[in-house]
Amino acid sequence: MSIVRELKRRNVFRVAAAYAVVGWVLAEVGGLLFDTFEAPAWVMKVYLSLIVLGFPLAVFLAWAFELTPEGLKREAEVDRSQSITATTGRKLDYLIIAVLILALAYFAVDKFVLDPSRDAQLVQTTTEAVSKSQKSEISDKSIAVLPFVNMSDDASNEYFSDGISEEILNALAKVKDLKVAGRTSSFAFKGRNEDLRNIGEALGVSHILEGSVRKAGVRVRITAQLVKAEDGFHLWSETYDRELTDIFAIQDEIAQAIFDELRARLLDHGGEIQFATARADVSAFDLYLEAKQKIYLRRRGPLEEATALLDRAIAIDPDYAPAYAQLGITWLLLSEDQYGTVPAADATEQAKRIFDRAMSLDPGSAEALAGLGLYFIQTGEQEQAIETLQKALSINPSLVNASHWLGISHAQLGHIEEMKHIRREVLVRDPLYLPGINTVLDDYIRDGEIEEAQALMDRIRPYMPASSMILLYDGVVHWAAGRVADSMPYFEAAHELEPENSLWKGPLSRALLYSWQYERLAAVGLDEYRVYALMRLDRSRSEEALILAREIAANGGAVALIHVLVQLGRHAELIEYLESRWPDLQAFAADFPERDGWSERNYLGLIAYAYRRSGNEEEFEEAMSLYKAALDYQRQTGANNHPFAFAEAVYAVLAGDHETTLNRLARAFEGGFAVNSQLSKFWPMFAPLDGDPGYQLIMNRMVEHLNSERAKLGL
Repeated sequence: MSIVRELKRRNVFRVAAAYAVVGWVLAEVGGLLFDTFEAPAWVMKVYLSLIVLGFPLAVFLAWAFELTPEGLKREAEVDRSQSITATTGRKLDYLIIAVLILALAYFAVDKFVLDPSRDAQLVQTTTEAVSKSQKSEISDKSIAVLPFVNMSDDASNEYFSDGISEEILNALAKVKDLKVAGRTSSFAFKGRNEDLRNIGEALGVSHILEGSVRKAGVRVRITAQLVKAEDGFHLWSETYDRELTDIFAIQDEIAQAIFDELRARLLDHGGEIQFATARADVSAFDLYLEAKQKIYLRRRGPLEEATALLDRAIAIDPDYAPAYAQLGITWLLLSEDQYGTVPAADATEQAKRIFDRAMSLDPGSAEALAGLGLYFIQTGEQEQAIETLQKALSINPSLVNASHWLGISHAQLGHIEEMKHIRREVLVRDPLYLPGINTVLDDYIRDGEIEEAQALMDRIRPYMPASSMILLYDGVVHWAAGRVADSMPYFEAAHELEPENSLWKGPLSRALLYSWQYERLAAVGLDEYRVYALMRLDRSRSEEALILAREIAANGGAVALIHVLVQLGRHAELIEYLESRWPDLQAFAADFPERDGWSERNYLGLIAYAYRRSGNEEEFEEAMSLYKAALDYQRQTGANNHPFAFAEAVYAVLAGDHETTLNRLARAFEGGFAVNSQLSKFWPMFAPLDGDPGYQLIMNRMVEHLNSERAKLGL
């Protein structure tokens, strides 16, 4: 007798089918009951496990035992002539049919009766949860102070209304439990008839203070109203008619009234806070407010005007500490390393003297402490900068510039996690703060997180559509993704808006280099990039490139000269130049530090190559050690972009590791890094790879990608 026939005779197949159907029904019913009684998740898991484990047991019992009129017996003990397996089988068939009908009925009721209402409830519950989640992200204990509208007959009084708004913002920022949106983000909505709900969502605040200022002669009228961002409900409003001599009292009154209103509703604040704005001669205060608005522009002309205004304010009121603080900051910003032309040593010396005077007048001045922190950054005293800036922020957390400078100090010391945390916190407090956007975007691009960079741009673009900085940042994201053709219109538009700004010209120069537009780059690019263009245009122009590179080196920029001398094979001349300016390679490297983990140290590879070609293995090893340390540091920061991959390829080929070289070159070119098709002509250390099939394949792919990008540009 076959095993299949015996299984059928003993009803094993029927028992298995019946168990499966009944088990499915039990699982469905159990799931419904456990959900209803909110049983823990482990109960359902145990329940299902028991059902599954019961299946092999049921099959075994069907095979080994038979149900008889006398009860359950071992199959071997039953006389075949007395067996009733056929009758039992028919009963099992009826059971299976009945259970299937029951299961189908349950399925129909669940699908067409229970399911629609359950889905509706699920949608409602989910919607409520999402809505609640979105609302919970915005703390009730938060406020933005929008720039008060200038209602004066004289439009030039706008600096005054802006200054009053900012002074009130700074006063409220001293309330520990209250999140106050940063000045830059709040002022981004100046002059825009934006829905308050949109403003609240953009700035991450639940309350908005808005108002107006009318200044006429020695009289001023200030109207202020506190609004709930979610629904526009007015919580408080007041109008103040005062003499200008009372301006400080008005500011404190407004801050006090808002604090009292919010404390009653939201703040966990049991005690009183007495707002006390630093008093000054009204004329000096007026000049101070005007100067601050010019300082925010971060351009040489307005900064020089601010210096003159602050000098006048101090002449009127020699004891007004905030004026000294802003004057010191202005001197630092006018340094040749920043936005002006003042020699760095002169700027820092003058600023330190001014900050000392501000601190002697008011040791607790957050503005003076912040400026002093910037001074320590520029003089290389990063530990002191961190301590000073933290103290400034403990007094006034809304000083977003101080937070930004604190991030810079941590970056200089290699405190990468602290740097990233501070940068993201800056954008939480001041979401539209351009320097903060720049640094966070830089982090994303350095780390190869292009999608995050794009999401950041998509979030901020609607609020700053006409900004040249936003155009620049959009271009940088496209460039970092290897879309050089898409980046060009953004860089060109930003450059057209501010043609004299070298910060705008740099990315445009880099895009021209990457798309092999050497003629145009030689005509309009930054000097360093013009050198690279001249070297690629024609060998006959190499002398012109060398002259320009020497001019740049005379002003402190050695990198272009290093490139030219290596490409021309003038290794001894390069070594002579290095040894005439620096006592050793350590001193040279110290003058060209990393920039927040970006790969800016490829010149160390060029120097190492020059020493090797000159037969100086000891200096070659020293240069390679410094190069490796720089790359290791960048890896610690999370660097994962195509310039960094190319830097790794340069190091690997110098170390003789051709497998890693090909791997990193492929990564660099896939990410959009572009060099001339004759790579070894401009980076001669790659010459040993010429003729290698794998290397040639990578170069061909790079050329194909660049040809595609050039075609988009009509080249």
